[in-house]
Amino acid sequence: MQTVKGTCHCKAIEFEVDLIDGHENIRRCNCSICSRKGAIMAGVPLERLRVTRGADKLSLYQWNAKIAKHYFCSVCGIYTHHQRRSAPTEYGYNLACIESVVLSEIGPVGASNGAAQSLVAP
Repeated sequence: MQTVKGTCHCKAIEFEVDLIDGHENIRRCNCSICSRKGAIMAGVPLERLRVTRGADKLSLYQWNAKIAKHYFCSVCGIYTHHQRRSAPTEYGYNLACIESVVLSEIGPVGASNGAAQSLVAP
């Protein structure tokens, strides 16, 4: 297992992710919030991501069904991670926040259809 560290832009938020086989489930999402933030995300089970500093600086954003929990730094505004609506036992995390990641070296990135999942039945 490898542990990587991530931060928001101002470094008020620090977190660690335990990787078993590198960054997994790399994707972009087409839901209304993800398409606007443009982040490339990877995923891990909840127990493999820990906020190690600045939890008090995290802000939570929820909308629609209020199942997904999107976290961002209240100081610099950078999205760090979210608890997924489609898989509430997982976190998606912003690969651009991970110290060792060079986004231009990732290669092709798959897409998930979060837009279809965001609809709430009347």
